[in-house]
Amino acid sequence: MKLAFIIDPIQRLDPGHDTSVALMEAAQELGHEVWITQANQLGVVDGKAIALLESVRLTPVQLQDGLWKAADPWFELGDRALRPLEEMDAVFMRTDPPVTVPYLYATYILDYIDPTKTRVVNSPSGIRAANEKMYALQFTQAIPETIVSQNKQVIRQFLDQKGAAVLKPLGGKAGEGILFLQPTDRNINSLIEISTQQGQVPVMVQAYLPEAKDGDKRIVLLNGAPIGAVNRIPTGNEFRGNMAVGGRVAETVITDRERDICAQLAPTLQRDGLVFVGIDIIGGYLTEVNVTSPTGVREIDRLSGTRLGQQVIEWIERSKAQ
Repeated sequence: MKLAFIIDPIQRLDPGHDTSVALMEAAQELGHEVWITQANQLGVVDGKAIALLESVRLTPVQLQDGLWKAADPWFELGDRALRPLEEMDAVFMRTDPPVTVPYLYATYILDYIDPTKTRVVNSPSGIRAANEKMYALQFTQAIPETIVSQNKQVIRQFLDQKGAAVLKPLGGKAGEGILFLQPTDRNINSLIEISTQQGQVPVMVQAYLPEAKDGDKRIVLLNGAPIGAVNRIPTGNEFRGNMAVGGRVAETVITDRERDICAQLAPTLQRDGLVFVGIDIIGGYLTEVNVTSPTGVREIDRLSGTRLGQQVIEWIERSKAQ
């Protein structure tokens, strides 16, 4: 197969951490061609999505002393050509959030790939439909008590009722802008004003889950089924467990409650073409559904001895054969 990956500049990727690299390595190891491009190299000509594609050859990372070690250099670029994306068997949209206007434009371009010829992971329309904070709200049996508002009074009332809450920007990523709120904080009004841009932009506010201190679990789903998980534990004075802000990762298992949450999500994810997804769970509650560029594969593989990237590529192989 020929597989294209829409990524951020490859020189910026961390081969020992980035899931995109794990997926590309798995594709290469299974004998497939790997091509890369960037969102700003997409276009539409004669009604077909095109991209400036470069072939890439990777030197896979190796596990040494419990850590992934990469060669230097770890990739080599080859042929470069402007090609219709439907010449590929699959296209992975792996540009990191936030979902900006250029990001949305890229998904509109990907709509011009013939789905009978090429699978896009994840579906462009699914990515547009699934704001990573708002999407979780439809699963009412899975989420903690949550509101979305830009109204200071509404947010204050919710906070007073719950005693503590977590405020999240709807367009944030990697824990950026997430705030722990307490009614007694003398800065609370200012924090709400800054986060909502003086009441102009809605934010999500969730009841604080004390179990957050024990970790924020990332579960990776493939076509709605859980295939691996890692626990991200806050360190130091930081209440967020995100790896991007220094959270420590630890091996974990997927509980019956968490499998039930995955089962609640599966039909909707499949309907929306969201094949490769990362969900976040704290204390048995779903807090986010990550669909743009879910990460965690390297950490899960390292801690659990799995090969999740290979599972994803093998699923693509099977779906193409059907």
